[in-house]
Amino acid sequence: MQFYQTGDDEAYLYKLNLIEELKLALEQDSGNLFLTYQPKLNLKTKQVDKAEALIRWVDKNNEFVNPEMFIALAEQSGLIVTLTQWVIRQAAHQIQIWNQQGLYFNVSVNLSAQDIQHEQFVHFLLETTTHYCVDPSSIILELTERDIAENEALVIAKLTHLKSLGFEISVDDYGIGQSSLAKLKNLPVDELKIDKCFILKLNESSQDQDIVESTITLGHKLGLRVVAEGVENQPSLDLLTQFNCDYIQGYYLAKPQKAEQLSEWYAHYVKNH
Repeated sequence: MQFYQTGDDEAYLYKLNLIEELKLALEQDSGNLFLTYQPKLNLKTKQVDKAEALIRWVDKNNEFVNPEMFIALAEQSGLIVTLTQWVIRQAAHQIQIWNQQGLYFNVSVNLSAQDIQHEQFVHFLLETTTHYCVDPSSIILELTERDIAENEALVIAKLTHLKSLGFEISVDDYGIGQSSLAKLKNLPVDELKIDKCFILKLNESSQDQDIVESTITLGHKLGLRVVAEGVENQPSLDLLTQFNCDYIQGYYLAKPQKAEQLSEWYAHYVKNH
């Protein structure tokens, strides 16, 4: 039993309206949905050669919609597969444009459990990379531990197949889910992303430092590339360099930005480094 509370209807109707508006935004492709890209710095080479594609949405009232909210709604309403396919097409097209400009970034895209379990997903990925003349190795598929754990046998089989086709696989938000590094050794994974909750105040917390350093060491022993997300200051960057982390991303390097801005930012970065 649940008692009615003022505002329940409004919140529910707001979510229903958002879902309908999101459907329209995907169908019309009017520019209200767009991708931003957050660059990743290779700590060994000091080069920026990867970026993460992050979806953003400005609704019909010209208001920014929280990505966590509308992505969760897309998952609940069965829209997530359509949304992810839109993201992958946009990212592949952008990789093609960058390649034509002589810029080479491997781009990460976030998947959900529904995406990876969809029977046409592998076919869609191959069709898209072929259409845009993009090498599969240019695309990194990011899943959280939670997504991998859902229907694990099927997901592992799909990921193994995708890796054999040249796509790279990354475990996102590592450290806050149920996986252990022992479990990771059985997954066809290339990359481990340490969740930002351990990184945001890395320079202030000796506990976080111990967790991060040991995760990087064990990740390397399993042959994985390790990325730290949420780097926001120089002392944290210095610690991650000391711990032999492979890549970092975060506001200290650059905020997520549209493709044209990223090209400009990158030119400026290269000039100054």
